[in-house]
Amino acid sequence: MGSSRRSSAGATGGAPAKDQTRLRIEKMEAEREERRRIMQERKIERAEEEQRNIAAGNPGDVDFIGLVRKWRETHSDTAQSFSSSKQHPKICIAVRKRPVSEKERAKRDHDSVTCLHPTVWVHSAKLRVDGITKYLDHNSFRFDYSFDETSTTEDVYNYSAMPLIEFVCSGKGGRATVFAYGQTGSGKTFTMNGIQSMVAEDLFHLLSNDDYEYDDSKCTLDNTIVTVSFFEIYGGRIVDLLNNRERLKVLEDGKGEVVVSGLEEFESNDPAEFFALVDAGNKKRTTHSTEANDTSSRSHAICQILLRDKATSRLRGKLSLVDLAGSERGTDTKSHNRQRRTESSEINTSLLALKECIRALDSGKGGRHVPYRASKLTLILKDCFTSNLARTTMIATVSPGASSADHTLNTLRYTDRIKEKKVGDISKTKETRTRGSPPRQITRTKSSSPSPVRSEIDDTPKQSFLNDSVDFDDLDLLESDAEEDIKEEVEEEEKSEAAQLQRTIQDLFEEEEDLLNLHMSIIQENAELLTEEGRLLQSVQGDDVVDYDIDQYASRLGNILDRKTQLSTLLQNKLVSFRSQLKKEEELSKKIGNVPDF
Repeated sequence: MGSSRRSSAGATGGAPAKDQTRLRIEKMEAEREERRRIMQERKIERAEEEQRNIAAGNPGDVDFIGLVRKWRETHSDTAQSFSSSKQHPKICIAVRKRPVSEKERAKRDHDSVTCLHPTVWVHSAKLRVDGITKYLDHNSFRFDYSFDETSTTEDVYNYSAMPLIEFVCSGKGGRATVFAYGQTGSGKTFTMNGIQSMVAEDLFHLLSNDDYEYDDSKCTLDNTIVTVSFFEIYGGRIVDLLNNRERLKVLEDGKGEVVVSGLEEFESNDPAEFFALVDAGNKKRTTHSTEANDTSSRSHAICQILLRDKATSRLRGKLSLVDLAGSERGTDTKSHNRQRRTESSEINTSLLALKECIRALDSGKGGRHVPYRASKLTLILKDCFTSNLARTTMIATVSPGASSADHTLNTLRYTDRIKEKKVGDISKTKETRTRGSPPRQITRTKSSSPSPVRSEIDDTPKQSFLNDSVDFDDLDLLESDAEEDIKEEVEEEEKSEAAQLQRTIQDLFEEEEDLLNLHMSIIQENAELLTEEGRLLQSVQGDDVVDYDIDQYASRLGNILDRKTQLSTLLQNKLVSFRSQLKKEEELSKKIGNVPDF
């Protein structure tokens, strides 16, 4: 009977429980279908958005692109307008972002840089700890000017470089320098070529402008000769790009003036002549393939425009247009051969020296030593850093691609440090930046693009600096500054090894130069000895020789052979020393893993 009740209860209570389970299952199936529908819709939306991004020239990760777009929509009102002011800063820093290239589009590399004048933002793509959630790490830098991908080279020139033309033409001996700096492939050379073209147009326009207020102290075509030189610094060597790549030497006279021996200056009477010179020099510039760029500029190209008095040849103004070698991180040299590694080391050292020298422009007389001897680039441009009438513009170019975010951050940090603090500033606090602006507009006609000028250098004598009682080493000073500026989590031993590698590479350059010079001089002397041997042999074997002194012949031949042995031993010893430097550099490079950068 009890069993019958349980059976009856089970029959009456089982049906509702079964229906409830079915309802839950159906609900789960409905929710699953809804999720699938939503996911499918999102997939379609993502595909459509991706196509829109591709059509807009910005392919890549849809999620990151969306995050960047939302950020820009939120902060678009923070951009300031380019204002005009009469005072151009002594040091002007401008940043230019180039458009996304076809190569980056092919790699589906999205735009990760935003320029909202005067600030530059870098949106680094990141993943949270779960490895799925995406977010952006925003880094901002404030400069005098920032130009986005819609800005033209003329915009960059008008605000950052054009004010220097009037400064140079004032006839007071002003030294103005325009640097183009950035990662390889970021548009440095493109920007500098355009600036060279506009400089030529505006320079000759200003010198010949009848509306220009007449003043004997100012430069005009009636009282001034314009000369152009173009040279490059590559691997510690300097060659004249307008004179068959002739090797040049850098010398220093008794007054401390740096002279590029052998550098030719070509007179230019109009923009067309200037363009022809610059174009000829640009075509001879050294480029090589690197990790970051197939045609990286591996040399510093310096185009110097000199304004000299027609009567006395006195220098009345000087404008230097410097297209710096493409910068690279140390990690991008991992597969380089020795030549690329030494190039990268030389480039990084010269860029560090350049930064410190530009800083010194605002330091005043009480600042610390200016390490212009630390590189040939800064040594040649010494007067641009030490003159009281010096003005400098640094144009930093950056690539927009997300894969170049680290490069971009390095470029912006480098340029930011130039005006971050004064040389010798103990507090090391950041200076407040004020935005400069261009002077009056100069009417310019359309014309072809320009080309550079030339000169080069060699070893310069070591001298003391700052105070007579103090003798510093500029490379040691740079290494100290690098540790101060770049706070990397590196062990002291690794820092020491990196500094040792830098110095070894510098020694390698010097050893190579000494070996080549010695080899050339020995070849010349051996040629002279060979000629003398021929005359000596002729003196005892000639058809018209009747009487001769065999003892004198043997004595002189012995002297010649002894001298040849001495020369051979000297060259052999120098070669052994050079090989030991090569081996040392190779071992240090393998131990550290790559060439350190500052």
